[in-house]
Amino acid sequence: MQMSAVRDAIATAARTVVLPAGAGKLTATGYVPDAVAAPHFFVGEYSVTFDRAMRRALDEVEFTCRVLVGRADDKAAQKTLDALLSGSGAASLKVAIEAARGAPGQYALGGLAHDLHLMRIQGYRWYEHQGTQYIGAELVIKVIGEGNA
Repeated sequence: MQMSAVRDAIATAARTVVLPAGAGKLTATGYVPDAVAAPHFFVGEYSVTFDRAMRRALDEVEFTCRVLVGRADDKAAQKTLDALLSGSGAASLKVAIEAARGAPGQYALGGLAHDLHLMRIQGYRWYEHQGTQYIGAELVIKVIGEGNA
């Protein structure tokens, strides 16, 4: 798998969410940004388990992504974050990202991986990014694909 391309494809999928009225538009990057235009989703750290199948046929990658929401109004920010973390609905990151799995029999992320799955949400808390506080959470996404691609 080509990590930069996979990271960008995950961010592209995340951008398709439709936030509740008044919450703005989600910005998303496949990398950790210098500055955040909230609400913002980004693909952060990742770990790779190589050789899940013989001859570099399959690697497994766990991406830790973050979504950060501004805090001009604490309650409104948490409602927006809750919508993004929901398992369903137009604002659901799970729905948006897993839509990039493709149809049955197709590769995920436009052919970059075999499959992906948003496994869990963790760390719902205040985050500091470049000196600014945001309410946010981490999303852990597992991606599997060819190790020799």
